[in-house]
Amino acid sequence: MNPQIIKSVRGKTPLIHHLTNQVVMNFTANGLLAFGGVPVMAKAEEEVEDMASIADGLLINIGTLTAKDLDAMILAGKKANEKGIPVVLDPVGVAATTFRTAAVKQILNEVKPTAIKGNAGELAHLVNIPWQTKGVESLGEGNVAEIARSVALEYQTTAVVTGKTDIICTEKSYMENHTGHPILAKVTGAGCLLGSILTACLTTDAPIEDQALTAVRFYGLAASHAAASLSVNGSGTFIAPFIDALSLEPEQLEGK
Repeated sequence: MNPQIIKSVRGKTPLIHHLTNQVVMNFTANGLLAFGGVPVMAKAEEEVEDMASIADGLLINIGTLTAKDLDAMILAGKKANEKGIPVVLDPVGVAATTFRTAAVKQILNEVKPTAIKGNAGELAHLVNIPWQTKGVESLGEGNVAEIARSVALEYQTTAVVTGKTDIICTEKSYMENHTGHPILAKVTGAGCLLGSILTACLTTDAPIEDQALTAVRFYGLAASHAAASLSVNGSGTFIAPFIDALSLEPEQLEGK
């Protein structure tokens, strides 16, 4: 983890344009604010290009996708590519329905993502590797490293595969992250918020593999720190201490 990346985010306070799912908007916004970024949730076709034009990064998350959302995502993504700001794609539940599969295929045909983040089942589906899924959840087991490498190479992007061990893979590098806590799996939107924080880290000037590793490692350390709080009795009481932990300095989390 590179603490300077987090310090840079907090010094810059990047504006992150979210086209994300309705279930997680409040949690995502509060989590990004705690981390040091500035969220804006704007998905109307009439304004997404303007919003992407003034943003520092764009997150596309298909969690509650509609046809109108898809059109807006492509418009925003193209504008973000044109401006040269980072675009993170979170293909939530892409394997669950033909609509989601076709939508993500269309996004990838028209928008160049800086990073694609998701669980093993979601990213396996993008490269036609068989994997068991249930809705938006990944249930399968297998060679996750192969999935990450395949996504990175096929889409010429940074692949971030989340799970018990997170894997970050670019066309030239491979890294693993072992921080985190099982309670994250019980919090709706935990992965979605990670996508927001990843986008914020990608707005810095560091190498992309360092940006991605810093995002997932810090996120996992914050989760472990929060879960250890005496006030936490389950996923409900975990959320507030977790958002608090996202505002801490990296040095306060390392070694805990």
